[in-house]
Amino acid sequence: MKVKLLSALNDTNVDLAQLSSQRQLGISISAIAGEFDRHLPLNLCLILDKSGSMHGKPIKTVIQAVEGLLDQLTPGDRISVVAFAGAAEVIVPNQEVEDLGSIKTLIKNKLNASGGTVIAEGLALGITELMKGTRGTVSQAFLLTDGHGESSLRIWKWELGPDDNKRCLELAYKATKFNLTLNTLGFGSNWNQDLLEKIADAGGGTLAYIEHPEQAVEEFSRLFRRIQSVGLTNAYLLLSLMPNVRLAELKPIAQVAPDTIELPVQQEADGRFAVRLGDLMQDVERVVLANIYLAKLPEGRQEIGQIQIRYDDPAVDKQGLFSAIAPVYADVMQVYQPTANPQVQQSILTLAKYRQTQLAEAKLQQGDRTGAATMLQTAAKTALQIGDTGAATVLQTSATRLQAGEELSEGDRKKTRIVSKTVLQE
Repeated sequence: MKVKLLSALNDTNVDLAQLSSQRQLGISISAIAGEFDRHLPLNLCLILDKSGSMHGKPIKTVIQAVEGLLDQLTPGDRISVVAFAGAAEVIVPNQEVEDLGSIKTLIKNKLNASGGTVIAEGLALGITELMKGTRGTVSQAFLLTDGHGESSLRIWKWELGPDDNKRCLELAYKATKFNLTLNTLGFGSNWNQDLLEKIADAGGGTLAYIEHPEQAVEEFSRLFRRIQSVGLTNAYLLLSLMPNVRLAELKPIAQVAPDTIELPVQQEADGRFAVRLGDLMQDVERVVLANIYLAKLPEGRQEIGQIQIRYDDPAVDKQGLFSAIAPVYADVMQVYQPTANPQVQQSILTLAKYRQTQLAEAKLQQGDRTGAATMLQTAAKTALQIGDTGAATVLQTSATRLQAGEELSEGDRKKTRIVSKTVLQE
């Protein structure tokens, strides 16, 4: 398995007369399978809410979705299942998939909805189970809940403090240290969208929205297809910049595909900037956008930076591998003529849609309904520019409701957040 690494500036040409120029650097990363490469074995943990609000149709559809997922596992894959309500328990300990019938029976017998929603205990147990099967596998968790995290007097082996939501985020960051990926699924309309989004973003995964119980099977299958396509793990983007070139100070790097996420940046001992990407899917581009500033440079073709990927290849049990170094160039011109790159422009608009929706949410929280509606309309227009008609419809509908003096329902707010990050799955 190899890394495919491409980059382009939104405008390669730079005006020699300008003392400072801003550019967006689009970087595309994916795993490329060789002739004899095979799918990596999966190490999957399902962390499932069985609180009282899941009683009836919700828990039945979740069991159906889990059974459909189990049927897609192959020999060599590993599975574990954790359930949580007022407390958490391991229903299926981490094991290789052999006796599916017994696993399904355990799930049916023990997923009985009752009690509260202590998410952090379930997450802690799930991470513990996942860590038992990480060698040579793609290790990911699906965390499904229909509620908000609660405070709890119980502390699991991670000593993180009493607040359930705070513990969840600390666990998500800790999971990345063990090369684990966390995906979250919000079920219904009453789940904590800020918490689940932050867990998924911190854990290198994706956030899914199961608005109606009958969508559970498809959402589980969609996430499963994503992890089946993983070829490389624990990937980091390494970026070095030449003198007179710097990263923007505020929100310098974001991922724009397949989901939009603001990415944290760390500086390594050698001066390079490191951005964790996590798992890389085969032939599915991970697109990252870096906001950089160029001070005055000499005329001509100038190398302004270098990019490289550090990654693990579980198929050959090797860690800390490196892709070839890819230089980034700018053409400094005395007679400046702009040359816009359409792919990078698309990425810029994708990020703009996300940030405009965030601004709308902030204005709504401040009680500025008019400002929120205006920003949602702007985000809808941006979505149309990039051809995301589904997002444009959702964003414009929310804007229109606010303008008419209506309140946005919990479902409206969640769908608005989801379409700002990715393409909504119908």
